[in-house]
Amino acid sequence: MERAGFQTVDYVVFALMLAISASIGVYYRLTGGQQKTTQEYLLGDKNLSVIPVGFSLMASFMSAVTILGVSMENYSYGTQFIVINFAYVVATPIAAYCFLPVFFKLQVTSVYEYLQMRFGLVTRLLCSIAFSTQMILYMGIVLYAPALALSAVTNLSLVTAILSMGIVCTFYSTIGGMKAVVATDVFQSLLMFAAVYSVIAIAAIDVGGLSEIWNIANEGGRIEFFNLDPDPRVRHTVWSLTIGGMFTYLSLYAVNQAQVQRLLSLRNLETSQKALWLNLPILMLLSLSTSFSGLAIYSRYYKCDPLADKRIKSPDQLMPLFVIETVGHIPGLAGLFVVGLFSGSLSTVSSALNSLSAVSLEDYIKPAYIFIKGRHLPDKLCAVLSKILALGFGILCIAFAFLAQSFGGVLQASLTIFGVIGGPLLGVFTLGIFFPFANQMGAVFGLLSSVSFALWLGFGGPKPPLPTLPISTEDCGHNQQESNFSVVINATSSSLKGEEEYFILYQLSYLWCVVIAFLITVLVGILVSLAVGANCGSWGSKKSNVNLFTPSVRKCLLARTSKTNGSTVYDTALPVVAASELLADSTIPDLYCNGLDKTNEEVVKRNYITHL
Repeated sequence: MERAGFQTVDYVVFALMLAISASIGVYYRLTGGQQKTTQEYLLGDKNLSVIPVGFSLMASFMSAVTILGVSMENYSYGTQFIVINFAYVVATPIAAYCFLPVFFKLQVTSVYEYLQMRFGLVTRLLCSIAFSTQMILYMGIVLYAPALALSAVTNLSLVTAILSMGIVCTFYSTIGGMKAVVATDVFQSLLMFAAVYSVIAIAAIDVGGLSEIWNIANEGGRIEFFNLDPDPRVRHTVWSLTIGGMFTYLSLYAVNQAQVQRLLSLRNLETSQKALWLNLPILMLLSLSTSFSGLAIYSRYYKCDPLADKRIKSPDQLMPLFVIETVGHIPGLAGLFVVGLFSGSLSTVSSALNSLSAVSLEDYIKPAYIFIKGRHLPDKLCAVLSKILALGFGILCIAFAFLAQSFGGVLQASLTIFGVIGGPLLGVFTLGIFFPFANQMGAVFGLLSSVSFALWLGFGGPKPPLPTLPISTEDCGHNQQESNFSVVINATSSSLKGEEEYFILYQLSYLWCVVIAFLITVLVGILVSLAVGANCGSWGSKKSNVNLFTPSVRKCLLARTSKTNGSTVYDTALPVVAASELLADSTIPDLYCNGLDKTNEEVVKRNYITHL
């Protein structure tokens, strides 16, 4: 089948979206503080509104990967993946009331500043490097996914699509700043929803209603919600999606720099928590709508699977193929759909580049400058460096986009990357925030052992093939001897087919990777911290402030302090303390190198260079 190209009107729609997004960036570049300070460029002067930030939290990670990946997931494997939305409900209060208060009280720009205050410089650098690696890999997928869509519906090659999108994203990120990123996220989120609902509407009109879409999916074995199989080798079950989804969500919304940076752009903790709660229904609405769009696509192709018919090369091209075959003849509609994909990735990449810039500036450049020069880097120079860093990371992300072709399905690839790196990072922050006795040696050993194991588990192989649901080419209408056949695989029974041929751990569902990585980090961290105990020396816990712990742990420590013979280990009226103040000049007693009962430790003052 000859692939259709864009009509003139489609290109006009596409160009108009780019112009509007760029104009928002230019507006914020020329108004207000003109992005001349890092406070404005990275945190939006801390006066952003709840609703835009709520949309931005969703758009930062749920973009073309969601639209293409989740629709393909429901088409090929059924609706079981929808259960992951329950994990979002469970995880949101944990992120809002256990993790966020710690970061908000310290007012950090980079979340990894916390790790230096809690553990030490080595932990901070290792985790910030891991985060940077995670985001660069993910940005590669985010650029690749819509480029795949563009190459499927236009005459553009995949290479040309990746380069054109990457250049636009990088340009936008270097001038927009946090205010422009959040504002365009709202606009681009609406386009994402428009793309999804256009697919559902088209399919409903073609087959005779939403109920008919559901009936066709049910007859094709696509409807499944309550797979309670306890076997961890089954790809998607209620257990793997709820538990694995919860830890994945926390690795993104509780400790990820891109998300926490947005939450810190609001004026107070209560407002920030409201934005996180607002993100939940927006996220779930997009997830559920995109899932149903996969069933909508199935209602057209259930008797002639385009992948088996070799009309497409990847299942991630199902949605763009559907659009071009159904409304490609109507000027502008195909362009509107691709705009939805492109705008989602544009917001995601700009958000990631903004956070990568913040981490590099705060975790590498500023400390190095202070160590060498003995003074702080001028803020105007910091703002310039932030833009240069965003440009550099944009170029690097484009390079990694070309490697995304070897990752497989975009949804599973992205979740695997988050599990491999996000799980260990979540574990390190959990050690610091929930376990007062944990020290730097435990954190570092836990991180390194977990990342090593997770990389092997996530990307090692060979792995068993994924069990697909029934597909057919009986109505494809060409060479019936070759194409008139049905491919039927039972998803439950075939998931373990030939299991003796594969190593047992390679058979685990990819969703357990983040859980295993988290548990290894925490357990190894606890054991090593307890083992070194009083002999932890320079590898022990940093001088610990009560603000470094989650509110519930903080209350317990303060209560225990009040019972220690009148000792003033903690200041019960401790105000909000900026990270720079904690690092530069703080009175923080070392309670945990030798245990909580060590109440007579003298108060120590150290400046930032001493910490380095």
